[in-house]
Amino acid sequence: MRLALLGCGTVGSEVVRLLHTQAADLAARIGAPLEIAGIAVRRVGRDRGDLPVDPALFTTDPLGLIKRDDVDVVVEVVGGIEPARSWLVEALRAGKSVVTANKALLAEDGAALHDAAAEGGADLYYEASVAGAIPLLRPLRESLHGDRINRVTGIVNGTTNFILSAMDATGAGFAEALDEATELGYAEADPTADVEGFDAAAKAAILASLAFHTRVTAADVHREGITEVTVADMASAKAMGCTIKLLCIAARGTDEAGRETVSVRVHPAMIPLTHPLASVGDAFNAVFVEAEAAGQLMFYGRGAGGAPTASAVLGDVVAVARNRLAGAYAASESAYADLAVRPMGEALTRYHISLDVVDRPGVLQAVAGVFARHDVSIATVRQGPAGGGPAGRGEDADLVIVTHVAPDAALAATVRKLRGLDIVRSVASVLRVEGGA
Repeated sequence: MRLALLGCGTVGSEVVRLLHTQAADLAARIGAPLEIAGIAVRRVGRDRGDLPVDPALFTTDPLGLIKRDDVDVVVEVVGGIEPARSWLVEALRAGKSVVTANKALLAEDGAALHDAAAEGGADLYYEASVAGAIPLLRPLRESLHGDRINRVTGIVNGTTNFILSAMDATGAGFAEALDEATELGYAEADPTADVEGFDAAAKAAILASLAFHTRVTAADVHREGITEVTVADMASAKAMGCTIKLLCIAARGTDEAGRETVSVRVHPAMIPLTHPLASVGDAFNAVFVEAEAAGQLMFYGRGAGGAPTASAVLGDVVAVARNRLAGAYAASESAYADLAVRPMGEALTRYHISLDVVDRPGVLQAVAGVFARHDVSIATVRQGPAGGGPAGRGEDADLVIVTHVAPDAALAATVRKLRGLDIVRSVASVLRVEGGA
């Protein structure tokens, strides 16, 4: 069984090493040895240290490698949209199985890959695209295929989880925690994709597509990052018995006509310390699945890194190789439900709002009136002097309000109205609250 490997960076190099060190076991599991037919790279002459591979296998012609008759499986760990999409569509249409870790491509145009796989009668596997080595997509795609999944909530980006965990544990600010993450190798030189939520949004689209049998793209996902989370937010969360995590949330719902829908969002949120995701620290990932028959399921582990991701890639390689030897391929994409994706404004959530207000009689009544006019019910109110100073002297005061569940559009409209009140000096922070806190 011969492989074409597209890319030989951090993940690709680990794939090569695992193919070498586990060759005998992999051959026994598959029923035939795995051989590398070629490795497509940008620069053939680059020093790759002690990588156990014949230098003659390297090529700068990925398309030529894919088209070779002796290639059975194409493994793509390059990333990006193009030219990866063209390469993989070519392979799949030619009936060659594909294993990819390309979350960005799957989230933007997974439909093109699935259609090409169906056209060519080939396998498309992508376990490594979400949560690294954690067995997650296969359970959603196969093990839970006889169940009905209602909600998926996850921590799917290790960089942001490390940053928020550090802020929670040490009292550090965002910039300080990001610097630490960079020094330890958890954050890229340009961390935008992580801290602004783009990486998590791509993974949320993939999870929602599998969980709800509906094609969901990254453009369908409401996205917010963690750059605005402050030390004061962390302190407020602790006061509520909560912590703050960047969550991807995909959930079933119904629209006003009673039709079933799905909402998909990525944003920082407070969750109670009793929630299974609250204790997920450092750069770990975890996904919490709620299904009707199976109940609550938790998937946990390292979500990134060369070795963990390569482990997931090879797991898929074994599966597709066995299928090819048996003359079969796995079931194609399941998108029969074709549910409408609801806009963020219709998602039901709760808000934690921190206000800096004028400290005088009638302020609380005026603020509460704004919530009432937008049909938003207040769950708790905490009021005190700004900065902990003496109250009742005409100075500013802090007002912290937590709402009951309401449509996000109503909550956002309430915050906009509050910003325009003369008695509100500033809206210090707004965070969503999830998980029954």
